[in-house]
Parts: sequence; C-alpha cells; structure tokens
Amino acid sequence: MRVFDLEEMVPEVKANVFYDVDEFSSRLIKLPPGAEIPSCEMETYVLFYVISGEIKVTVDEEQEKLEEQKCLVTDPATLSMKSDEGAKILGVQIEKKG
Repeated sequence: MRVFDLEEMVPEVKANVFYDVDEFSSRLIKLPPGAEIPSCEMETYVLFYVISGEIKVTVDEEQEKLEEQKCLVTDPATLSMKSDEGAKILGVQIEKKG
C-alpha cells in the first residue's frame, strides 16, 4: 500500500507519473494558464479529476467543462484538454482487457 498526498505534490509542467503498473498508471498534471494538451488517441480508459482550476476536455469531438472537484471517466477515445486559468489534475489510465 502507498498513500499519496495530492495537495502536497508539486507536479512538473505537463505530467508527473507517480504510480505505474501494468494495469494502470496515475499522474499529476499541471496546466499553466492558457496551456493545452493536444489531441491524442488513448487506447486505455481514462479518468480525470480536477483538484484545482478548470479545464475543457474534448472526447471524440464532444467537449465538457470540468471545475474543481469534478471527475470525467471515458472509454478509449481521442482526447485533448486545455485550461484558460490553469489547473492541477489527477489523471488515471486503466488498461483495456483483451
């Protein structure tokens, strides 16, 4: 068992992987104001939890705004993300079986 204090962790710009095993990986993502993560094809399930700030996430051309304390979970898809004001996000990728 490992415990992580996400409030105390200082993420690198972009993403800081803090736990990685075959089945899933967890990362802390920092998006400065005006930053974005360009469109990428994800072969895993993805969970984003906004710790602070606000983001706009696009999943297969459908856009959703996530504020603090909001969470998005998606099947494998094409994803992109941007933040006008900056954000700190927990990202979890979960491998698809078979």
